[in-house]
Amino acid sequence: MIHGVYTAALGAAVLAAAPSALYRRVARGVPIRLRQRLGYLPRRVGRPCGWIHAVSVGESITAAPIVEGLRRLEPSLPLVMTTVTETGARVVAERFAGAVDHRFFPLDFPGAVRRAIEAINPRFVVCMETELWPNVLRVLARRGVPVMIANGRVSDRSYPRYRAVRRLLRSVLGDVSVFAMQSDEDARRIVELGAPRGRVFVTGNLKHEAARDEAESAERWRRTLGLDPGSPVWIAGSTHRGEDELVLDAHRRLLDRVPHARLILAPRHPERVPEVAEMARRRGFPVVRRSELPRAHPAGALIVVDTVGELASMYSVGVVAFVGGSLVPAGGHNVLEPALRGKPVLFGPHTENFRESSGLLRASGGGLVVRDGAGLVTTLTRLMTDRDLCAALGAASREAAASREGAARETLELIRRFLLPSVAS
Repeated sequence: MIHGVYTAALGAAVLAAAPSALYRRVARGVPIRLRQRLGYLPRRVGRPCGWIHAVSVGESITAAPIVEGLRRLEPSLPLVMTTVTETGARVVAERFAGAVDHRFFPLDFPGAVRRAIEAINPRFVVCMETELWPNVLRVLARRGVPVMIANGRVSDRSYPRYRAVRRLLRSVLGDVSVFAMQSDEDARRIVELGAPRGRVFVTGNLKHEAARDEAESAERWRRTLGLDPGSPVWIAGSTHRGEDELVLDAHRRLLDRVPHARLILAPRHPERVPEVAEMARRRGFPVVRRSELPRAHPAGALIVVDTVGELASMYSVGVVAFVGGSLVPAGGHNVLEPALRGKPVLFGPHTENFRESSGLLRASGGGLVVRDGAGLVTTLTRLMTDRDLCAALGAASREAAASREGAARETLELIRRFLLPSVAS
């Protein structure tokens, strides 16, 4: 009954979203991948695999320690990673070439799910963050395939919605073998929603386990981006509509105090790059896209990032970082990527999706809340004109982020205990 109602609602949602998908296909060339969405995936041959599901770019990057750990624990085990988005697929192809095979995640209809699972042939599944697809979980449970929720969280925004349907959610959560949650609060919430208490563990946040950059990463980025050695750089990452204007205006005012400052602006959604570039040009900034570099470009040009999967490493070239989705009510984005590279991290008040991480950085002094555009200008100028203060806050930021390492080790131990015993030798 529950799954029937859910499937009907999903069908209505897919029909409602179809015109938008068709528009993106025609206007922007974004593939629909209809066959794979309906479960007609390339069929694997050979032994059952480990299946890792990562929705998009962030989850794919976060899954890196899991991929590396599984290759150590079971070197001969084939790995498949599914994503929902095209950008996620590109990151998988670039970061895990030769280590995993990629497929697109099916729509959560029973027929599509059965076809996809038969094609992938998993022995276990690791879902990054709190991905709860009722039909997928039900079919996997009936086939005896254990499932882990890894790096699980229940955000402030989603928790009330989940509570409203927790009677229905209880049976869905019962199909999950083990929950590896980011924090005590996330664990409390998932138990409150109906997860069996004995299956819930607190492992920490895998985003504290970001791969370390090469020693010369900052210098390599300076060469790639054509930055002069004496030009201080700040990076505005994962910005949303409504924030870009504030960032550009802040940069204009910063130039009054720091004339040689450079800005690297990375919109959260790559399809917004033309809009953001035009916005910058209207304000009188020369603009160059990341994909056009290295090449000659106007002195002091603003760099708009139009590539996927490079932002985390690119933070190494900055002096200060602002992480977007936080001056508008989008819940924020990954503040740990710049923190682990020793940068003071600025973010707005809307960080519900990264509650624990932003709180950790605030407590250390390395993360600073800016309430609006004026606050961004003031704080940015203070840090860019006081290098000693900037270095001290960057060190505090790095130390705070690194202090919570260990999530990968804990998560892999749960994989070994709950998932790997079922893998045939």
